[in-house]
Amino acid sequence: MSIHAQLSEEAKARLDAQKRSSTISSIVISVLVIVMIFLVLGIFLLPNIAKENPTIVTYSASLNDEPEVNQKKINNKVKRKPSAPSNSMAKVIAANSANPTAIPVPDINVVTPNAEFGDGEDFGGGWGDGDGVGAGGGFGNVPVTMRSRCSPADRMNRLKQSGGTVEGEAAVVKSLDWLQETQNSDGSWGKGHPVAMTGFAILVYLGHCETPLSEKYGETVLKGITYLVNNGLQNDGRLTVNDLKTNQWVYEHGIATYALAESYTFCKSFKINIPDLDKVTKKAGDIIMQGQTGQGGWVYRFESNGGGDNSVGFWQIQALKACKHTGLWKKTKFKTTIKKALGWLEQVQGSDGTIGYRNNSARSPGLTGGGVLAFQMWDEGRSKEAKKGIKWISENQTFEWGNSSANLYYHYYNAQAMMNHGGREWDDYNEMFRDKLIKAQNGDGSWQQGGSHGPVNTHMATCLAALMLEVYYRFLPGTGSK
Repeated sequence: MSIHAQLSEEAKARLDAQKRSSTISSIVISVLVIVMIFLVLGIFLLPNIAKENPTIVTYSASLNDEPEVNQKKINNKVKRKPSAPSNSMAKVIAANSANPTAIPVPDINVVTPNAEFGDGEDFGGGWGDGDGVGAGGGFGNVPVTMRSRCSPADRMNRLKQSGGTVEGEAAVVKSLDWLQETQNSDGSWGKGHPVAMTGFAILVYLGHCETPLSEKYGETVLKGITYLVNNGLQNDGRLTVNDLKTNQWVYEHGIATYALAESYTFCKSFKINIPDLDKVTKKAGDIIMQGQTGQGGWVYRFESNGGGDNSVGFWQIQALKACKHTGLWKKTKFKTTIKKALGWLEQVQGSDGTIGYRNNSARSPGLTGGGVLAFQMWDEGRSKEAKKGIKWISENQTFEWGNSSANLYYHYYNAQAMMNHGGREWDDYNEMFRDKLIKAQNGDGSWQQGGSHGPVNTHMATCLAALMLEVYYRFLPGTGSK
């Protein structure tokens, strides 16, 4: 006989319920354990994942090189921007892009200009009787051309294509260094006629696309522009330190207006704000237009009569071209003024193509390049007057350093006029002057002329020479053909 223990129905139900509860608890515990394992692994592995740095792709500026992949590095050094001059005008708001960073004096009543930049009533050495300095055409779409010459690669391209050399470019850079070293503490240059001398220097820097944003020359350029703006504010737009009853201030005004107008176009293009630059530029340009004679030229003291002193007039014509591209005036504002100005030059041009001092083409015919340049700048480079002038320059102008043929005053006009014309005439002219001018540079970066063949003012000579060597990339040949 065997005895069997048997659970009651109630006890069996409780046991089954307990088993189910245990199973569910085991599953929940297992899930929780797995989650905890993943959390622990995440804590240990996440720092290693976070330490991986992303690779940033940068591209070389050269058009011929393949793109390279570079690891982005953190630079802890803070690069200072050029400090502004200690002047109320020095508040410059510059920004967007930091471009490293593109002209031009006249004479008096003597057939052969003397060498001194200013004696007595007039500027002397080339400031009144025919050896003025031009500033070139080739404006086209200004922002585009200016930005192009601001690219070192593009600048060297133009240099080679137009007949320049690396030696010439090195000479330009040396001259920029010399100008930086010789700037006055107030931002001006020179002791006599500082407004004109400052205009020269600014145009040389802009010719190389050295703006207030330039890493090396930015403060120098800013101080120079500020000096000119301050001068204009003090004189209600008249740019000079001279008595307004003298002859000199008309030359200074034209040169400085040219520099300010080109400065404004650069600054507008690169979003640089120099207080009152627009105001002074506008007033200065208006003074030129209001100062034209009834016959179409310009004379000393901006008198209304007197026909036209072409060495004075060429400066005003160049300045107005720069003014037009600022956008501060309606373009139609210039139409009547320039029509009268070119009409005057047509009237005084000689049968051989020369354009000299006032209405006598045989007097200081070396000014002819300035007349040709005036036609080119205002879209008349293919006119018969411009072509006749080019022919005369090709057949009559020579360049031998050390004698009267190398007058930089005349040749600065010539270099621009011939470059704008292009063709065989430019090739021959370029070959004639380029290497001789480079060789004549002093070791410190300056040029100097003396005697009756040119200006003794070293600053003026240096600016003229540097601007001649910048012509390769400042302007494009626009009127000639190969």
